[in-house]
Amino acid sequence: MKKVLLPTDFSSNAYNAIVYALKLYGNTECVFYLLHTYMVPVYTSEYNMANPLGMDLLEVYEKQSMDQLIALKEELLIHHNNPKHRFEVHSAFGILTDEIWQLVEKEGIDVVVMGTQGATSAEEVLLGSNTVHTIKKANCPVIAVPEDFAYENPKQILFPTDFEVDYKAQGIEELLYLAKEHIGFINVLHVGRGIKMKDFQNKNKELLDQRLKPVAHLFHEAPKNEVVEGINEYQLKNKVNLLVMMMNKHTFLESLFIKPVIRNIGLHLHIPFMVIPQL
Repeated sequence: MKKVLLPTDFSSNAYNAIVYALKLYGNTECVFYLLHTYMVPVYTSEYNMANPLGMDLLEVYEKQSMDQLIALKEELLIHHNNPKHRFEVHSAFGILTDEIWQLVEKEGIDVVVMGTQGATSAEEVLLGSNTVHTIKKANCPVIAVPEDFAYENPKQILFPTDFEVDYKAQGIEELLYLAKEHIGFINVLHVGRGIKMKDFQNKNKELLDQRLKPVAHLFHEAPKNEVVEGINEYQLKNKVNLLVMMMNKHTFLESLFIKPVIRNIGLHLHIPFMVIPQL
């Protein structure tokens, strides 16, 4: 049974990501973990020791969080009832990304699906800070769903890479699973920056080709582009339902994490974005 973690702050953006996950894994037996974390304003251990009301306040927040989680679970069971799906609720006092990491470890989570704020004209933020920190910490794939994204089956999957990573079977198993489940086509885009591939890159390409043999896939070249330019150009010419990248220091992801405001990067995503960790 697949285990999917769904963080929520009870916003429409988070709800949209949850619905995306339910549809994405609609034919899969899953347990979905609905996670909400909360913080108490101006709460410290010293304050709690000096004033017992502090603990009462914490209990109030805990009850509110759990009540909302239970209400969300009931709503999902009514509007998205699926005999293959069941839900667990988890409320925690603490930082969201820390709780995500702990649940991933404790429950053996296969994938995290969460909403993220899309780029706006005022502030071009590709991924929210929670999403960025989750991707950096999680040792499982993370799917970020843009705000207001209307669900599409991942029939066309774009997988940009520089062939500088070792494509371990465990690392790309979720990608393979989704491609098989939705009869998707994986388009591997090599963005070479005009540099000739080295022997180890050619070997990694051959390995990736072997790993992807169970599904339909095709290799493309964008030899003179930077990563972001290559992705943008490909999306202009081809339909893409899901963007997938592997986490490694050579990709633009590293710059993204250092500089969340990406005016100089210029990548606008309006499709779900899955990041695979290097295991």
